[in-house]
Amino acid sequence: MQPKNNLELYSLLTEEERIMVDVLRQIILEVLPPHCYEKLTNNVPYFFGNRRICLVWPASIKGGGVKKGVLFGFSYGNRINDTDGYLEHGTNKRIYYKIFKSANEIKIRPLKKILKEAVALDATFSKAKKIYSSRYYNH
Repeated sequence: MQPKNNLELYSLLTEEERIMVDVLRQIILEVLPPHCYEKLTNNVPYFFGNRRICLVWPASIKGGGVKKGVLFGFSYGNRINDTDGYLEHGTNKRIYYKIFKSANEIKIRPLKKILKEAVALDATFSKAKKIYSSRYYNH
């Protein structure tokens, strides 16, 4: 089943994942500026500003590589000033993340700090434009 909204998404999650996703979404929505928005992409919540800022990927949703818990990822994590070394990056060169195994692991202050860094980085980007292949337009 592909969720069409957060209510459908929550129905696919374990109770612990629902709590973590809800807490993370609330933190994100508190920090993001008004022009930013949330969209279900790849069946999980992504948050956009000028470009994709972050995502929340629960283990119950296949395709994220998360075995247990909830991944909180930053699309341009490699460019965020993470002076505290809060984020991990695994094998991905651009997406940095933190995986939470329980809601008790979510610490609001460091999360908001790194999220504000991501928002500041997003402000330096111009709005992403869709690039269309020239093969469709050179007829």
